[in-house]
Amino acid sequence: MGRLPVVGSVSQLEAEALVRILVEPRNALVKQYQRLFEFEDIELDVTEEALAAIADQALSRGTGARGLRAILEEVLLDVMYELPGDDEAGRVVVDLDSVQGETPPTVVPRSADHPDRAAS
Repeated sequence: MGRLPVVGSVSQLEAEALVRILVEPRNALVKQYQRLFEFEDIELDVTEEALAAIADQALSRGTGARGLRAILEEVLLDVMYELPGDDEAGRVVVDLDSVQGETPPTVVPRSADHPDRAAS
């Protein structure tokens, strides 16, 4: 592949644009992680505050859109490791505190989240 002899300048994305990148495209990062969790029959919810905090972290790190995946992986790494052996988990909620590293994502038991599925 060749390179073009053109120099272009780009502007840094704003937090709002980064949040849209997380949720809007067909293959958005949040949708990808939701599909991964669906393989374990677990629902993944990411709050609006968490999305904004992820975007803010990407901006403060200077990584922009490329850094969004790394931040999501940091937040979800431990819970993704533990969930395959947890038959009781029904939903995982990522909130502002979990993005800021204050608490892990909340794992909601299947019986509390979906009483109809607890019997199956």
